Amino acid sequence: MSMIREPQRLEHAPTLNTVLMVEDVLKNADESVITIAELKRRLPKQVNHNVLKIILEYLEESNKICVTLRGLTWIGNSNLNLKRAIKTGLEA
Repeated sequence: MSMIREPQRLEHAPTLNTVLMVEDVLKNADESVITIAELKRRLPKQVNHNVLKIILEYLEESNKICVTLRGLTWIGNSNLNLKRAIKTGLEA
């Protein structure tokens, strides 16, 4: 049985520029794990906390980040060869 999510009524919605800004900071982080507080410090512009939570939820659902107790880790991979290998798989 699939769960259908009801559309949320957002008071503040993230813009594409904000989402890309957060993605860029997470992708280019030197550490493998970054806390939300450190992410906020590294962002070039201040982002509303609720908007940041929405962005992080989106990135986690799209398998670009992993959220753990220690913090956030970028796991997105844009390698086309890897995507093609996963798509075709191995045939025995």
